[in-house]
Amino acid sequence: MYGLTRVSHVIVRVVDRYLPEPFVFAIVMTAATIVLVLLVTPAGPTEVFAAWGGGLSMLLAFTTQMCLMVLFAYTVAHIGPVPRLLARLASIPGSAKSAYIFAAVFAGLVALVAWPLGVILGGLMARAIGNSLRERGVRVHYPLLGGAAFGGFVIWHMGYSGSAPLLTATPGNPLEAQLGGLIPVTETIFTSWNLSIAVLTLATVAVVAALMHPADESEIMECPADNPASAGTVTERSAGDRPAGPARTIENSRLPTLLLGLALSGYVVYWLLTRGLLLDLNIVNWTFLAAGLLLTRSSSEYGSVMLEGGRAVVPILLQYPMYAGIMGIMLKTGFVSVLAEGFVTIASADTLPFLAFLSGGFINFFIPSGGAQWAVQGPAFIEAAKVLGTDLPLVVMGVAYGDQWTNIIHPFVVIPLLIMTGLKARQVLAYSFILFLAAGVTLGGGLLLLGGTLP
Repeated sequence: MYGLTRVSHVIVRVVDRYLPEPFVFAIVMTAATIVLVLLVTPAGPTEVFAAWGGGLSMLLAFTTQMCLMVLFAYTVAHIGPVPRLLARLASIPGSAKSAYIFAAVFAGLVALVAWPLGVILGGLMARAIGNSLRERGVRVHYPLLGGAAFGGFVIWHMGYSGSAPLLTATPGNPLEAQLGGLIPVTETIFTSWNLSIAVLTLATVAVVAALMHPADESEIMECPADNPASAGTVTERSAGDRPAGPARTIENSRLPTLLLGLALSGYVVYWLLTRGLLLDLNIVNWTFLAAGLLLTRSSSEYGSVMLEGGRAVVPILLQYPMYAGIMGIMLKTGFVSVLAEGFVTIASADTLPFLAFLSGGFINFFIPSGGAQWAVQGPAFIEAAKVLGTDLPLVVMGVAYGDQWTNIIHPFVVIPLLIMTGLKARQVLAYSFILFLAAGVTLGGGLLLLGGTLP
């Protein structure tokens, strides 16, 4: 335990010294991608430059979805009974170590249902736990608490919102013909081996997080009372200086938001009844919006809380286009295919799932999108699985495991959690890096074991 604490202390110092903030990191990653692609592929500077510029807008729809999700989730967390509910859940841990475990398990379980909720609600819960323990006089290291919540996110691709397994189970997906048909989720997500590895990985992350609690009390940084994202009951809001009259009455009435909230709720229910539990980003957003509208006391109150949370979306708007540019370079120059084929050439029937895991983890740094990764890596690994006789569902999940694995050390993915906690990227990633190493043992080890046993 003491040794792990010393290791974490060293890593924290290294990360604090050398890891730039996410926006600078995105610029560095862009430059590194350009150099790497020029060295490895036949693409010339003009082609790479055009691919970068053309890719900048590739994630605009996704960027809008994430901005709305952050805004809607922030608003729900600050309206009506939700702050009290979060505080009640946050009161369950009674010690610092149990707090780290609770944060990791909570975030992991939520992420299994819908991946965006893992970072959003995980960050909110970490903040609520930090506030609760501070008020009770229990000292908990807030950066580690944020790192634990982010670490729990490492199992998201093993759950119901996993991009790769859902795509391979969807009729008409781009790789259906090459796969020779569909791969149902009963052969990927809902297998006993996948669920067992998920439980083992989450338990490992939670325990290791607890073991990293600083031995030196002077190193503990508690959740600040003036946390910019601190939860609390929303105070009375009005329509400002508007004089009394019909407009002010409507703005302070609950009826407009109630009607819109009911309409959105009805649409979400209709969607689920007609399409099943397909929790895509849009449905998650409309669910958050409906919940906020139903909980608020007026449109004036809801609008005021939204304005308070508006600052939260600025990092997303600034940084996501940078990663879209990187995606454009990687996809349009063929670099991803070259890399995937390189992994395939050294694979055997037993090691192919593990190499798919390593390939997915590496490419995730440049293309932090599970669906996009599978689309570009899938063809090479599917063909290799057929030639080598490797179980196809295992290869699909190998790519998925790699994608989720390096997510917890990616400055792009951590942004929503940073917004919810008020922490800096280097504070969270210093601890999630150690959890990344621990998770790699269970995820990679599980794939190596399965690769030699499944037909």
